[in-house]
Amino acid sequence: MPKAYLCFLWHMHQPFYKDLVSGEYQLPWTRLHALKDYYGMVKLLDNFPRVRQTFNLVPSLVVQVRDYASGAARDPYLDAALKPAESLDPAERRFLLQHSFYAYPPRMIHRFPRYRELHEAWEAQRTTAGAERFFAAHDIRDLQVLSQLAWFEEEFLERDPKARELAAKGRGFSLADQELVGRKQREIIGLVIPAYERAAARGQIEISTTPFYHPILPLLCDSDIARVSSPGISLPRRFRYPQDARLQLSMARDFIARTFGAAPRGFWPSEGSVSDEVFHIAAELGFEWAAGDSGVLARTLSQTADGPAIYRPYRWSQKGHELRVIFRDHFLSDLVGFVYSRMEPDAAAGDLLARIRENCLPMLAAGSDVLVPIILDGENAWEYYERNGRPFLSELYRLISEDDTLVATTVSDALSRLEPEELSHVCPGSWIDASFNVWIGAEEDNRAWEQLLQARETYDAAGSAPAENRRLALESLLIAEGSDWCWWYGPEHDSPNRPEFDQLFRSHLANVYRGLGIAPPDELSRPILRMARQEVRVAASAPVHPVIDGEVTSYFEWMGAGSYRVDDRSGAMHAAKAPVEELAYGIGGSHLFLKVELRKASEPLPQTELRIELEHGPGATVRISEGKAQAEAPGVACAIGRLLEISAPVAGAPGGGKLRFRLTLWQNRLPVQAIPQEGWLEVDGGE
Repeated sequence: MPKAYLCFLWHMHQPFYKDLVSGEYQLPWTRLHALKDYYGMVKLLDNFPRVRQTFNLVPSLVVQVRDYASGAARDPYLDAALKPAESLDPAERRFLLQHSFYAYPPRMIHRFPRYRELHEAWEAQRTTAGAERFFAAHDIRDLQVLSQLAWFEEEFLERDPKARELAAKGRGFSLADQELVGRKQREIIGLVIPAYERAAARGQIEISTTPFYHPILPLLCDSDIARVSSPGISLPRRFRYPQDARLQLSMARDFIARTFGAAPRGFWPSEGSVSDEVFHIAAELGFEWAAGDSGVLARTLSQTADGPAIYRPYRWSQKGHELRVIFRDHFLSDLVGFVYSRMEPDAAAGDLLARIRENCLPMLAAGSDVLVPIILDGENAWEYYERNGRPFLSELYRLISEDDTLVATTVSDALSRLEPEELSHVCPGSWIDASFNVWIGAEEDNRAWEQLLQARETYDAAGSAPAENRRLALESLLIAEGSDWCWWYGPEHDSPNRPEFDQLFRSHLANVYRGLGIAPPDELSRPILRMARQEVRVAASAPVHPVIDGEVTSYFEWMGAGSYRVDDRSGAMHAAKAPVEELAYGIGGSHLFLKVELRKASEPLPQTELRIELEHGPGATVRISEGKAQAEAPGVACAIGRLLEISAPVAGAPGGGKLRFRLTLWQNRLPVQAIPQEGWLEVDGGE
């Protein structure tokens, strides 16, 4: 019987947060994800011996995990969490409060009632000068414990007696509890690397890798290659150092071999970024396979990359070099990364497998085996899921284990079972739009590349520095070549930590000069960041009485309405742009009025369902199909033209108070957008 070989590749990565000169970690994300994701994701497979997977470990991440496990890491965020609350000075209290809510509120903060209480108190006070004075020592200690406990892996929260006792206690923590949290963190992080060693030794996982400090390899080889996918792009001075690309890749291969006892056979290039030059280097270094994205495959083949094209391996060959290549199913991978967290775990797992079976059916019916590559970030998605995604993954793995037509296996195993198609070249591009536009082309990105090139040229010219100094300078340079710094430059992504990322990038570059005994350029003391975070909400100021016709009938009909403009920048994971661009809303009489502006798309809007949820009272559903809108609730009116307009009765709206509501958009049976992303929109309940 033909089989569908499911190749899950979980990419585990964090940028290098340690300043090599100060020895201090500038952000806590490696430690936090080590508590929650790096151990838990591989440990979960103990319960499902028939499920085999590939874990892509970036060496710069593993180095940092080992540093924390050894107790050598100097982390001011952890220091603030473990210092006795009574001993914190005002600046330390302010620092603690500003950095203790790095968790997704609905899933992580609200899971602990006391943590939610402290978060809401901080949100209410943080715009007030001296807001930290509102928090007494017992509040601070509760925050210190809960901000760490929220990141603990499910296994420890549920099975470890001490961690379970802390979670059950919930509040009123003691100094001993605080110290226990610190000891448990070291214990958990110390389990990470051994868990991968055991899983690899028993053959349940394959370990692949990525260039050591996660650079965009094609751009290191030749930054001008960005013009292939984006001909009109504005680029900085040409950066052409293929020797750095080779070094980053060879260092990664050697490191994984030393750490886990076997050289990796395959690699996921940083951000799925590929080119022919990169494949030549990888093949020469001994790699047997690489993975890219279906968007790159589509450009390479000059056709739509559908199931039959994606669900097979390829053999890239040029000038005597060859490499097996798989291309991730972009759509299915993004469902796991961005969509299924909004669904019930069982429904989400069932939906994924139903889509896989539907996609594979024509090929299986023809008697052919298929390879289904699902490749995504293995750490950042889970905080948006119930209980860190463990119910979803457990149900998914259980269903796979019980289906004889589905085989969850490693990439190398699948490649040994299927004959590849020939591929004479690959179009240069990444997993995002099959281009490199996230990392180069914007003003901030180009300034970063200019400064990187200047440091690289300085390193080449300073050949007389002592060997140890040159080693420090080179390592700082390789760190600065990482992709993460430019991820946060430019218009695409946003984070409260963007200033810290900017500072850290410039610090790594400054360390290149310091290592060489040269004063860093003055420009490295000035931020590269230019784009400020934009406000996205405006409160309603007056009643509205629009005509529900799908058009802006007059300038005045929505005057006074509240508005919510969707911020289309992503965070650590790059989400597709959401269908709704802007929402206007207001109350008129006993009705809630909505004006929904949909993003312009090259293809017709698929069957869409917009659900209106009220905090109190029945909601409503509007369906959009073939350019028409139809309401499925009594008294609801709707019309779609240049935009979608809706009028919905709201019981008890007159008379004052706040009406709280939110919207969710579903397409093809999947939740694709929530407005707002968390919480509610508010409008005065009466005129």
